[in-house]
Parts: sequence; C-alpha cells; structure tokens
Amino acid sequence: MDNEFKPDLITLIDDQNVEHNFEILDTIENEKGVFYALYPVFDNAEEAVEDSGEYYIMEVIEEDGEEQLAEVEDEALLDELAAVFEKHFEEMFDAPDEDVDA
Repeated sequence: MDNEFKPDLITLIDDQNVEHNFEILDTIENEKGVFYALYPVFDNAEEAVEDSGEYYIMEVIEEDGEEQLAEVEDEALLDELAAVFEKHFEEMFDAPDEDVDA
C-alpha cells in the first residue's frame, strides 16, 4: 500500500513569462470565493534556506472556463483569510501527537 505523502503542486507564470512552483498548503471555500494558501517550492536547498518563509494567498477565479489565480487586493479580506489559514496551520502542525506515550 502506498502511504507516501505527495504535495499538491501548482505552477504559476508571472508577467515576464517566468514559471514559479508552489505547494498548495490549504484551501478556503466560502461565500466570498475559493482561496489557496501557497508556499514556494525551490529547486535547491540553498534557496529554501534563504527564503523568508512567507506564504501567499491567491483567489481562484474562472475565466473562459479555465481556472486562474489572482492576487487578493482587498486588505481586509486578505487579513481575514490570513487569520483563517494561520488557525488551520496551527491546528495541523501544533496538534498533540496521540501516538506518543506520555
């Protein structure tokens, strides 16, 4: 049985046609839309060590029947989403390990 973790990766192309790879850390779907928390994926360990550790929040939009991502420009919405994502991260990574003997 294959229990190997495989990250959900996405490639975005910027305005200069440069590709950037990201891992989708989490998804929020609510009445305001669908949003991804993205973390950069690096080709080498040195870049990863030098990274600031920031993640990005992008809105999923449909354009011409195709899914695209856009920056969230509303600062209040961005703050709200960041709080929800960070709460999710805390729940995922700070949860006590039930398999550890006390």
